[in-house]
Amino acid sequence: MTAVDTLPPSDGRPEMLVLRAIKLGDLLVAVPALHALRRAFPGHRISLATTAWLAPVVELVPDVNVHLAQHGLDHPIGAPAGAVDVAVNLHGAGPESSDLVAALGARRVIGHADPTNGFDGPEWPDAVHERDRWADLLRWHGIEADPDDVAIARPDAPPVAEGAAVVHVGAFHGARHWPTDRFAAVVRGLRERGLDVVLTGGADDVERAAAVAQAAGLTPGAVLAGVLALQDFAGVIAAARLVVTVDTGAAHLASAYGVPSVVVFGPAPPEAWGPPASGPHVVLTDASVRRGDVFAEDPDPALLAIGPDDVLAAVDSLGVTDPSEAR
Repeated sequence: MTAVDTLPPSDGRPEMLVLRAIKLGDLLVAVPALHALRRAFPGHRISLATTAWLAPVVELVPDVNVHLAQHGLDHPIGAPAGAVDVAVNLHGAGPESSDLVAALGARRVIGHADPTNGFDGPEWPDAVHERDRWADLLRWHGIEADPDDVAIARPDAPPVAEGAAVVHVGAFHGARHWPTDRFAAVVRGLRERGLDVVLTGGADDVERAAAVAQAAGLTPGAVLAGVLALQDFAGVIAAARLVVTVDTGAAHLASAYGVPSVVVFGPAPPEAWGPPASGPHVVLTDASVRRGDVFAEDPDPALLAIGPDDVLAAVDSLGVTDPSEAR
């Protein structure tokens, strides 16, 4: 699926447009709502207005028919006024997103309450999980939704690595940068437990991944940071035996594919962004020391409170290793 700038010509179906213009994890926590919208509106063409670089993952959400490129909220959504039958605001409740939705002139708007634009809906709730936020919003509008319905499709291409323990060393901001020496200690512990390990991350994480690999004794071929396209990255997560990561898109992909994961949380609370409680996932953090500044350049104390032994104990609790395979 390619992100397009404007809504394509009608294919005869009524149009639904959903606004959710943020990053990978933000898209994935909205997947349960997208599943619910597809079930409730099976005859509509659903367009998702979200960040263009997410196109390879949007392609893995079969509920979506059209990906409209939406780079934040500082430009109009690329759909002519009056073309949209149902507009859904899964982005927020402030005037920036609400005004963009209002400009569509849709017959029906699904969103939180906005008296300025005359939109009916629930008040914006604080201190709730993001998946629950959007599921509850749809329920208020009469659409049944399951916040744990997080699954997305697997990529068609064979995975670059299969059955590995994926250790994701990256994060957008320093507040989520767990120290490389701790990642290296975890990698050594995973290899002692008989697991093959690969390191993932974005283009900005190559040096961190190389430092982890060198300290842990991994070969250069195990470093996939900066190498994988986004859908290939999803494929490696989908085929993994285990994922160890901080609170990033890698954690949400592990949830989407039901892959056992250990997620170390720093500035963001797991109560709002953590994996489904029903899944094979362990969350590690120390809320008592959380600073909570997600844009800080130094690691959050809640992240630093977690050590390699904590992570390896969590791995052992998941039962993904076989003692007979230990090296």
